[in-house]
Amino acid sequence: MTTYLLAGGGTAGHVNPLLAVADRIRFFEADATVLVLGTAEGLEARLVPARGYELIVVPRVPFPRRPNRAALRFLPRFSAAVRLVRDVIRSRHVDVVVGFGGYVSTPAYLAARRAGVPIVIHEANARPGLANKLGARFTRHVGVAFSGTPIRHARFVGMPLRPEIEELDRVEARPAALAFFGLDPERPVLLVTGGSLGARTLNATMVASAREIAAAGWQVLHITGSKAEVADPELPDYHLLAYCDRMDLALAAADFAVTRAGAATVSELCALGIPAVYVPYPVGNGEQRFNAAPVLAAGGGVVIADADFVPAFVQGELVTLLGDRARLGVMARGAASVGARDGTARMLDLVQGALAPIGRSHA
Repeated sequence: MTTYLLAGGGTAGHVNPLLAVADRIRFFEADATVLVLGTAEGLEARLVPARGYELIVVPRVPFPRRPNRAALRFLPRFSAAVRLVRDVIRSRHVDVVVGFGGYVSTPAYLAARRAGVPIVIHEANARPGLANKLGARFTRHVGVAFSGTPIRHARFVGMPLRPEIEELDRVEARPAALAFFGLDPERPVLLVTGGSLGARTLNATMVASAREIAAAGWQVLHITGSKAEVADPELPDYHLLAYCDRMDLALAAADFAVTRAGAATVSELCALGIPAVYVPYPVGNGEQRFNAAPVLAAGGGVVIADADFVPAFVQGELVTLLGDRARLGVMARGAASVGARDGTARMLDLVQGALAPIGRSHA
């Protein structure tokens, strides 16, 4: 029996691929022990126990960005976190640590190295985070979601996707998806989403352009996010939702998308061959712009800066694009050409390769 310690959390970009790998391990190896290392503040605190996995909580210890009082407290707090993980590895007889980035992955990598336990890494973003860049110094088993990600020992595996996305037949599921959202089967569907919390620029610009999009013959499925500050335009072909717990059906219905460029979003759209306008999140280290680069190069998407995503763009360039069915077909094929549905299986192969020298396997 193998004991896996999966480390990662904070955002959906870390938690969702972690859970996809955990579920696949459980499917192939029913007697395996799967432990998850996370924080009390991140999404994992809710999602991991709900999925039936044991969550081991580690204090959130972000790296200090400047010399101040918090920086003085960092080293003892971080050392304590490493000791905590090392004790877990020893007491629970962990065979392999699989990290997905985020605050908890750094102490997990250091503890695994000190305990002599194999390390496997998945980097979801095209621009790697600090934790995974450090961890990649301790292992050759590094999987990336995007080809060309600048991290040591990178091997393309794609994004571990939820089973409902991996196995989605969009043609077969489309009638049920249209009925679920109350959409017209005679009109193409534009999916708009900025993530669970929403995206102010996307929301405001799309609502302001609702009539022009409808006049172009399209209907809109707009998932605003839980903190949206827009009013429903109350048009028959504009469907506004604050939250959607059936994104598989939303993707089955979609013919085109307007969205942020988070790693999971880009990966899911490309895996399903859905062309999109990507509006990268303007805050952070710019990773969303890099996430969209491969699909942009393949002709499967358009990238526009957040500041430039204004009603004039939607009512002009986007409406013109939506009216060019031939180009949309080319874009769909371009998106599919860089997509992968087998990221979970590839990632498990990487884990198996790390376990092989000690005679363990996931299957």
